[in-house]
Formats: sequence, structure tokens, C-alpha cells
Amino acid sequence: MTGIVVIAHGNLARELVKVAAFILEDSEGIFPLDIDPSESPERIRDRIKETLSRADRGQGVLILTDLFGGTPSNFGLIFLEKGKVEVVSGVNLPMLIKAFQHRELPPAELAALVTEAGKKAIVKSSALLED
Repeated sequence: MTGIVVIAHGNLARELVKVAAFILEDSEGIFPLDIDPSESPERIRDRIKETLSRADRGQGVLILTDLFGGTPSNFGLIFLEKGKVEVVSGVNLPMLIKAFQHRELPPAELAALVTEAGKKAIVKSSALLED
């Protein structure tokens, strides 16, 4: 099973995981990690390393971050490792649910699946209703 780590600003990671756990009635293997940009870089890196260690159950880890180029994403990219750790930015609730439902996939396949799920979940409602 691929471990899932959500890294985001403020309380976003914790809240996304909380809502996903409510919907799925489970959140085993999903680890939220909220980042306060005022933390020292060393502290952030150590917390991520520790969380990845807890999340990895032998198959690797998928890191989902909130904003590409932001602190959570930049620190997540430090741990990018082919075949072991993948990083996808722009996390949304549908991505997190899809990741949870397909945790049996290796990190690279899971990253591709959740990226597509996240894109498909973005809908401009007025355009949809016009048709």
C-alpha cells in the first residue's frame, strides 16, 4: 500500500484529511502535515522526513501539496525519489479520495491517477448547465 502524505499551508492538510475521512469513513494511511512558513527550514524538513517514514509501508509514498512553488511543495520536492516518492501539487478533495481508494497502486501510477482525477473534478458549472 502506498502511503499518502498531504502537506499544505495553515490547517489545510488536516482539514482535507478530516473531510476525506468523514466521506470515506476511514483515513488509514493518510498523514496530514500542516506547514507554518515561520518554522525553520530544518524543522520543516525534519517533520516531513518523520511523516514520510511513518507513512511508508514498503511501497512508497505519494505526497500531495496545495500549491506548486509554495513552501509545502518546495519541501516535498526535496524528497522526490523515482519509484519511491512522488509529489503532486494542487491537491483537492477528489484527488485525496481517489488516492485513498487506489492506495494499492505504486506511487508513480497513483500520482498519474490522482492528477487526472483532480483535473476532471474542476467544473465550470455555468458551461455545464448551458448544454
